Amino acid sequence: MTNKTIYSLLTALVVIATYGIKEYLDIKDKAEVVSQGEAVKSDTNEYFLPTSTTGQIVHHDGYSLSYSEPHEQAEWVAYELKKTHLSNADFKRPYFEIDDAVKTGAAHWRNYKKSGYDRGHLCPAGDRKYTKAAHDETFLTSNISPQIHNFNAGVWNRLEQKTRYWAKKYDGVFVVTGGILKGKMKTIGTEKVAVPNQFYKVLIDNNSGQTKVIAFLMDHQESDLPLYKFVTSVDEIEQLTGIDFFAELDDVKEDKLEASSSYKGWSF
Repeated sequence: MTNKTIYSLLTALVVIATYGIKEYLDIKDKAEVVSQGEAVKSDTNEYFLPTSTTGQIVHHDGYSLSYSEPHEQAEWVAYELKKTHLSNADFKRPYFEIDDAVKTGAAHWRNYKKSGYDRGHLCPAGDRKYTKAAHDETFLTSNISPQIHNFNAGVWNRLEQKTRYWAKKYDGVFVVTGGILKGKMKTIGTEKVAVPNQFYKVLIDNNSGQTKVIAFLMDHQESDLPLYKFVTSVDEIEQLTGIDFFAELDDVKEDKLEASSSYKGWSF
């Protein structure tokens, strides 16, 4: 065996070893991030978290989510929007990043490129302006769903703004939101990210006196209708999604709140 051959073999072994070490470290880092995502954060109000139909709940500092791998997005994102969270801070929008805390692998932001759909936030950046870190955390791909622009910037944005109004008025609300990931849906990108035909938002006020709930169900289309036209019952959303909301509440209270489609007590 010539010196040249030996050198080539040694070089190949070094390359293979280097690649193996890098892959091992990448896997180790990924496992650590996933483990951190499985840990409940100190300010997460677990009491109001819905059930997961996917078995994959991820806890970030500012919100929690249940990721649906077949649809490459969250079936729900949940967080508490406190009065103290509201801020007029103007942070620069960061780039979207893949959420490494999703064990099965979150969708890549490139799926949305030239798709004709916005990267629609589920937990809005506007709800997390109390720190730059909280704001930037909303730009993970596990927190977005494909939305047509006139819906995202229109009626959906109006509902997000109204939610902030209620958070201020009632000293905080707990929010659960997502797309209805059922039935026949379009998909975008190489990972076939599902495009929901409807979106929902469920709010519970447990701070201003008597506990009250309001739920919204919106077709994924532009609309100028007033927001109260989209009010429905939590029961209706549970039937559509298979998700159990507010399971920790007393059963009698839960049944009463979830059956109601009244918006009495919510200031429009």
